[in-house]
Amino acid sequence: MYPKSFKKLIDNFSSLPSVGPKMAERLVLHLFKQDKKMTEEFSENLKELKNLKICKKCFNVSEGEFCGICSDKKRDQKTICVVEEPLDIISIEKTGVYRGLYHVLGGTLDYSPDKQTNLKIPELLGRIKNEKIKEIILATNPTTEGDATALYLKKKIHLVKSTEGGLTAQEFNRVKISRLAKGMATGGDIEYADEATLSAALTNRREMI
Repeated sequence: MYPKSFKKLIDNFSSLPSVGPKMAERLVLHLFKQDKKMTEEFSENLKELKNLKICKKCFNVSEGEFCGICSDKKRDQKTICVVEEPLDIISIEKTGVYRGLYHVLGGTLDYSPDKQTNLKIPELLGRIKNEKIKEIILATNPTTEGDATALYLKKKIHLVKSTEGGLTAQEFNRVKISRLAKGMATGGDIEYADEATLSAALTNRREMI
């Protein structure tokens, strides 16, 4: 029905999240109708993906060892906003409200032991101690999994022992832990939140007692 290369592209697009076979067909057909310059640029950008890395500090997408945000000394070095995925960082940055650092967990807690092991929680606890962080903003999504992860992180932070080095137990317990305000719809994703709603949620964040 389709040329072999056309069909391969449809299969590639179909493998992406939330893209079904029909949508994949429309996307490939749209690209086919574009001028050569546009398709060549699209192709080159896809090839560049193999050169991208994961930031060694916050686990955001990066072109080098550290991402642009971690490398920016003008950012607030004592505040970390904890998010589920790199796309959440893009949404928060668009608001222009937050000027601190980030930490990407790589998902949320669930009932899978493997998934929990893969989350970057130990790395977060290490950063809090070694970087002498003053505030942690738990910006996981307002879902059942996101809320459970935020509560789990709060408990883990308070349970860290001073024998690990860095902050003393007293200093560590003074780290402020806050959660985004309830302006976002329950069950929603930060990735899809509008800038006004997300700005208000950040500005009016509440400390978790």
